[in-house]
Amino acid sequence: MDSKRVVELVVISDVHLGTSGCQAAELLKYLKTIKPKTLILNGDIVDIWQFKKRYFPKSHLKVIKHLIGLASDRCPVYYITGNHDEMFRRFTGMKIGKLRIVNDLKLILGGKTVWFFHGDVFDVVMQYSKWLSKLGAIGYDSLIWLNTLVNSVARFLGFEPVSFSKKIKESVKGAVKFINAYEDTVADIAARKDIQTVVCGHIHKPEMRTIEVEGKTVNYLNSGDWIENLTSLEYNEGVWRIFNYRKDFIEQPDSTDGDQENMVDVKVKDLFNNMLVDFHN
Repeated sequence: MDSKRVVELVVISDVHLGTSGCQAAELLKYLKTIKPKTLILNGDIVDIWQFKKRYFPKSHLKVIKHLIGLASDRCPVYYITGNHDEMFRRFTGMKIGKLRIVNDLKLILGGKTVWFFHGDVFDVVMQYSKWLSKLGAIGYDSLIWLNTLVNSVARFLGFEPVSFSKKIKESVKGAVKFINAYEDTVADIAARKDIQTVVCGHIHKPEMRTIEVEGKTVNYLNSGDWIENLTSLEYNEGVWRIFNYRKDFIEQPDSTDGDQENMVDVKVKDLFNNMLVDFHN
């Protein structure tokens, strides 16, 4: 008997496969316990900015294989391009099996339009100082690597893990101001388009809140990331929720693995293989 949890729609973003901070093993465990009817990969799934031949662990490859398997198993998978995987934009509009690559996506859920996009187009730093963004990404990854090392020692000594970058974001006024401005900008654009719900990623901050814009109410949702927060968005029967791996994950027996990794459609596999070749060039 399949004990996987059926979910109408799942949104995952900012996995950053190919970096040391990516929590690929935890993501794979989560994916193996759910059966999404639709899966949206909302940008920065593979980190091409920092991609290196010498660092792409098996756990990261298993995530890619599992995602391809889902697309081969009659589950629509939308890959929305982000800034760290912007190379995929050359494949925008491509459809192979149930896999589609898009820059953004609009779906009707509960009779209302929901707009999905990564969100980097609303990031002023990203748009006008790309080199600065890349430099920041390298520094962020280095901080995550150091954080992982420190937390390994902390766990051995019996202490609770901490997140350096999360503490910095929460304590630095400029970072808090940037996040608030980003969320307000996204909501403002949605209101102008008469869209009630926006779902994005990019800033690694899981969030669900309503924002008032000139008499209009916009539901702002952010799926977070799989580096620090380990979160996704799930939609069922008209209700959204943030799934938090550390709080909500329940370990399942091995029998629930589902063998998605063994159901990879050849055409979809070839597409991803071609993309990975591009990474190496």
